[in-house]
Amino acid sequence: MSIFGDVSQAYEWPRAILHLDMDAFYVNVYLLDHAEDAGVPLVVGGKPNSRGVVSSASYEARKLGIRSAMPTATAVRLCPALKIVAPDWSRIHECSRQVMAILSQYGPVEQISVDEAYVDVSEVTDPLSLVDEMGTAVFTQTNLPASVGLATSKLVAKVASDHEKPQGRTIVLPGFEAVFLSPLSTRAIWGIGPRTAEKLAALGIETCGQLAVADRGVLFTQFGNQAEGLQRRARGIDSREVHVDRGLPKSISQEWTFNQDVADPEILKEQIREQADSVSRSLQKRNLIATTIKIKLRWSDFTTFTRQKSVTVGIDDADSIYRLAESLWAENWEPGQTVRLIGVGASGLKEIEQRQLGFEFGE
Repeated sequence: MSIFGDVSQAYEWPRAILHLDMDAFYVNVYLLDHAEDAGVPLVVGGKPNSRGVVSSASYEARKLGIRSAMPTATAVRLCPALKIVAPDWSRIHECSRQVMAILSQYGPVEQISVDEAYVDVSEVTDPLSLVDEMGTAVFTQTNLPASVGLATSKLVAKVASDHEKPQGRTIVLPGFEAVFLSPLSTRAIWGIGPRTAEKLAALGIETCGQLAVADRGVLFTQFGNQAEGLQRRARGIDSREVHVDRGLPKSISQEWTFNQDVADPEILKEQIREQADSVSRSLQKRNLIATTIKIKLRWSDFTTFTRQKSVTVGIDDADSIYRLAESLWAENWEPGQTVRLIGVGASGLKEIEQRQLGFEFGE
């Protein structure tokens, strides 16, 4: 267990939030019924000859460079002896329900996906004692390992749960949020993706500590009104509450406002690709598929509109989302037209029992 701060001191917890993240969840659910495969490089995912991707990788596979969202064909090249199994969605959801039922005994639960959730333990006198207790309870009752983080905010608790995987236990005491985050990459915190991290790196900012003390004027020039929020998150400041019974989201989307209006089609398509990748990851993390893909465009004169297309078979893969979004853009963008904002979204969401490949256009 890692503790950031001095446990000999008395601390007032303005809020105490636990984040539990199951370790290699799909793989470990499979191993419950196939113990003979424990210890071998193993992934849960699609077949390599059908554009399959890795949904979850065992830690033995991860040591070989295999990661989630990697094409299965690439994973096989890294490890020819790799064992590939299909996800058993009914078993995965069954185990997820067991885990969430255990968490609900400790406080209000906000389930983020089948394998992670926040628990608000602000009413508990000694929240530190729950970190190992909750992780141990989940493992004892389900035989599934998990990592747990405790902090004063959702942002820091989530980073903490990932700090010492697998079966990590990390506590960040009140007032030590910035200290904990300081040496970590800016990518560790919510809201900073590859593109934003690249822009920060161009400014010589690669860690949360560097971002926290960066010149606000320089950040504003590059990120506008987002600058303040970036620095607040780099210091671990996050006021989001734990929300119970969220249900299915109505839509998932990503938007980007360019610092300067863009008319270069390659730049626009690159942005659509990044947003499609992000939407795809969000869908897959929540085990959802979408039946409608939309694109949002704002011209330099602030004219804003959205266009959408529906599919007869729900999708969650980045390639299908990109092809639909790119076609919508191509149909509504005239060469030379300057774009101020572009966004990609997915709606018509529903839970899935198995992933689909490819799509067909609907009416």
